[in-house]
Amino acid sequence: MMNNNLFRTMKTFSFIAFTLAASGSYAAVSLGPITAKDTVYQILTDRFYDGDPTNNIPAGSPSQIFDGTGSDMKLYQGGDFKGIVAKIPYLKNMGVTAVWISAPYANRDEAIVDHQTDGSQVIWSSYHGYHVSNYYRTNSHFGTMQDFSDMVEALHANGIKVVIDFVSNHTSRWQNPTNGNTPENGRLYEPDRDANNSFSFDAGGDPVDLNNDGSSDNLIADPNGTLNPDWFHRKGDRGSDSSRFGYRYRDLGSLADFTQELPAVAQYLEEAAIFWKGKGIDGYRHDATLHMNPAFAKGFRDAIDSAPGGAVTHFGEFFIGKPDPKYAEYTSFPTRTNINNLDFEFFRTMTNVFANGSEDMNTLANFYQYTANDYQYENQTVTFIDNHDVPRFLRINSDHRSLDVALATSLVSRGVPNIYYGTEQYVNGHDASENGGRVFLQVDKPFSQTTAAYKIIQKLSALRQENDALAYGLTNVLYSTADVLVLSRKFYDKEVVVAINRSPFNAYTVPDLATSLPTGSYADKLTSELSGDSATVISAGVGQKIASFQLSPQEVNVWSYNADLGTAPRIGDMVSVAGREGNEVTILGTGLDGAVQVYFDTVQAQVNSNSGTEINVTVPGMAGGEKIVTVKKAGVTSNNFSFNLLSNDQNQMIFHVQKSTALGQKVYLVGSIPELGSWDPAKAVDAFHNPDPVEWYNWFLPVSVPKATSFEYKYILKDDQGNVIWEGGANRTATSSADAAGVVDLPQTYFQ
Repeated sequence: MMNNNLFRTMKTFSFIAFTLAASGSYAAVSLGPITAKDTVYQILTDRFYDGDPTNNIPAGSPSQIFDGTGSDMKLYQGGDFKGIVAKIPYLKNMGVTAVWISAPYANRDEAIVDHQTDGSQVIWSSYHGYHVSNYYRTNSHFGTMQDFSDMVEALHANGIKVVIDFVSNHTSRWQNPTNGNTPENGRLYEPDRDANNSFSFDAGGDPVDLNNDGSSDNLIADPNGTLNPDWFHRKGDRGSDSSRFGYRYRDLGSLADFTQELPAVAQYLEEAAIFWKGKGIDGYRHDATLHMNPAFAKGFRDAIDSAPGGAVTHFGEFFIGKPDPKYAEYTSFPTRTNINNLDFEFFRTMTNVFANGSEDMNTLANFYQYTANDYQYENQTVTFIDNHDVPRFLRINSDHRSLDVALATSLVSRGVPNIYYGTEQYVNGHDASENGGRVFLQVDKPFSQTTAAYKIIQKLSALRQENDALAYGLTNVLYSTADVLVLSRKFYDKEVVVAINRSPFNAYTVPDLATSLPTGSYADKLTSELSGDSATVISAGVGQKIASFQLSPQEVNVWSYNADLGTAPRIGDMVSVAGREGNEVTILGTGLDGAVQVYFDTVQAQVNSNSGTEINVTVPGMAGGEKIVTVKKAGVTSNNFSFNLLSNDQNQMIFHVQKSTALGQKVYLVGSIPELGSWDPAKAVDAFHNPDPVEWYNWFLPVSVPKATSFEYKYILKDDQGNVIWEGGANRTATSSADAAGVVDLPQTYFQ
């Protein structure tokens, strides 16, 4: 029988909150959440630019994990916070309005040894930031906390927002799979605490050695030791286990997997993330969301956005292939957790259409249509054509022009475009691995501002800022063939029409196309960067049409109509689309200035500030559930926008039930509160786990519930065809923990 003692023994927990020192509190102000008007530039901090050679081999760090030449991609190269500051003019001129940087906090700082079958050793480092050792001090290879704060301030001063990579799924490798799974590391540390249990920092924000023991690091959890080993699941590497339980509870690459169902762990991770929010960042990229407990993830995001400073941007790495049996889980993850996805479905489709050619432009046209139905907020997904977890585009297709066409397509597509550092310089990496693509840009390529890719980003980023159709618009396919796609992005009367020919060899004639564009001539916003020309819109008797035009090989045209929408309020988006009473959220759109009133259903909310393009509002107190947000101004009411009002601060409850099921059936939960679907089986989308192959009839699931709340619930069965069987008997009842990060572990019961 599988050891699930964790889920058998946990009851209601309470604990004392950790207190952060003043230097870790809310000292800095964010520039604002990342939106679809932004263009994000992803920087692996170590691989961008070395602005301070003095931190290349910090005190106490072994010299064997530093290279600096760009040759050994497994080792540190020297990029740092000051290097990002040095390249702000380069970023700003490119049109970048947000950067996503590596996790800024301390990582395991020692040689990571892989033992080879021939007796040799391969040495790795934690340059990428995914092996956390201490959340409360910076990675010393990147600089000090003052360097980090200076970088955020400099970026903000230039209108560039900051997203940090944040890892709450695991620490570092705790067992070495290349050496018989012998104990390795995985340890988590924190700074010294003072007499008030507060962390101790110096004036610049770096931890101090308060107890004079020669180190400012104090062990808090060790998966191989006796100090809080239960902070980690310790169920071994996932290997070939493709079950949801395998992804969520076993190790990813032997990295010590946090027990996110443990109250002390949930609280510690929440407070660590909030600590960095206090440094003025604008958003989080959450690592390995496929491997996280969604009940924890929902409360984690809620805790961050409920902390001072209001709602920020959240997106995460729910890694899928195409096709993938996890697709439904992937598309529902943002709805279940309120953390948006990095759009791997977009990436896979773009790779197949523009890089390897296994799918055609009709597939891309279809992609826009089915994801508009499958994604609740498709304009909030973060799109990309390559990143640090996949091969460089040019490793799949070495043609620079094909990359240019794909890049332009991504920049006019729905969602928030993310550019992987060096794409604008046609980086193709050392090899086809993800690590091989993580080049040291400083030595690999010049920071040229004249490449076609750089100018494409520059021009289309400007258009994204200028015409709200690209940020908030619906996508309508006007015409598609195997090689050609013409699409429209439209937000009320604002519209952008894009015509793309992916073929390197063939020219095509596009017939007259019905359009809502006014008659006239429209210049190519890329100014012929990709051989584009003007378009002519003529009267069609009833309505208008784009006159037939030619597309030369690999030509892209972008035609824009930036209509004046007047003073009436229009909602384009919200950040966040979920929250609880008292949260500050941002409404985005047009005509939002002046004397406005904001309503959640019929309840008026407090407006904190507003301009023509955004409103900061406090979520009002009312019963939880889906709410319709509207803006009223001068007797005119805006369009509706959906908002998920949480019933309270979210914590976890673990349910257990025994039920023998038929093939294809799974156990789900419904209940009387919005978090349990308000009795609607269609809203029960996360199935229970039954990991024990012997006692497969034992099911469990952690669920996000509002704290200090009593509710009713029932178990149901659903099969692959959507058939529902309700259990009998009276409604069950439960009461959640009163603690913000509390967990109630219910005893096992039987399906009635």
